[in-house]
Amino acid sequence: MRAADFDDWITDTSKQTLRLTHGLNGAILVWNHVTQRRHELTSMGIRVNAEILRQQLEMSNLLDNLRFPYHQAIINNEVPLWIDGGFGQSRTLMLLLRKAHLGEVSVTVWPKVLKGMCAKKNIFVLE
Repeated sequence: MRAADFDDWITDTSKQTLRLTHGLNGAILVWNHVTQRRHELTSMGIRVNAEILRQQLEMSNLLDNLRFPYHQAIINNEVPLWIDGGFGQSRTLMLLLRKAHLGEVSVTVWPKVLKGMCAKKNIFVLE
């Protein structure tokens, strides 16, 4: 399931597609043979507005999140709506190099517990 406070995944788009569709997300998903899961290469969507945010949080049983500053900024129209669009270079490398974790192709600070979990599966994150 998509994050309730990120992309709009409930807006009815059936009129535009001439079939039963919802959402204003244009992510490109491919199959990752290593993880045996879908793999998102891009995130290109129209972000939630106040109305959509409230509806998606309710559908996800996450209405308590409305107390957070980011969510309040959306509800109070303090941040502009925007459209995201970009190719994830690290995610593309993961796919091409057949890696299971973003940390195998991108250096960042990873929690000790995550590194331990990964090491048990022979996944070694870069530091």
